[in-house]
Amino acid sequence: MTFKQKILHYHLTLLQDKIDVYRDMISGLADDAQNDAKSSAGDKHETALSMMHLEQEKLSAKLQEAIHLKEVLGKIDVTAESKKIVLGSLVKANGLHLFISAALPKVTLDGISVLALSPQSPLGSQLVGKETGAVVEVNGSKFTVEDIQ
Repeated sequence: MTFKQKILHYHLTLLQDKIDVYRDMISGLADDAQNDAKSSAGDKHETALSMMHLEQEKLSAKLQEAIHLKEVLGKIDVTAESKKIVLGSLVKANGLHLFISAALPKVTLDGISVLALSPQSPLGSQLVGKETGAVVEVNGSKFTVEDIQ
């Protein structure tokens, strides 16, 4: 498994775990609401149901975001090679390893820290389409593209 494949696999696993947790939490809230509806009445009951419904909406939004990020990662072909930075490129700039994919947590694999960037992020949007040796500036910081995988 290549380093890029390891990064992609790690992020896909992370997102699938989040999706599973959100689904379990939403299901648990639905069960709680159903059980509460059978046993309660009055204002406290209405307030509790409203709070559960709001929590379900928040979790549903997080679930949809995680599903969307997983779909973005699903479009990445880590075996594709390009001289220009594209979705799925692993870029080394200023000694940093940047995975152009989606805004995801920093990971350390094989002793190398990797930042996952969305191509729509300020730095990601500047890097997309650039080649080795290119210099981009974001918020007053210059980044020199040292390597593209």
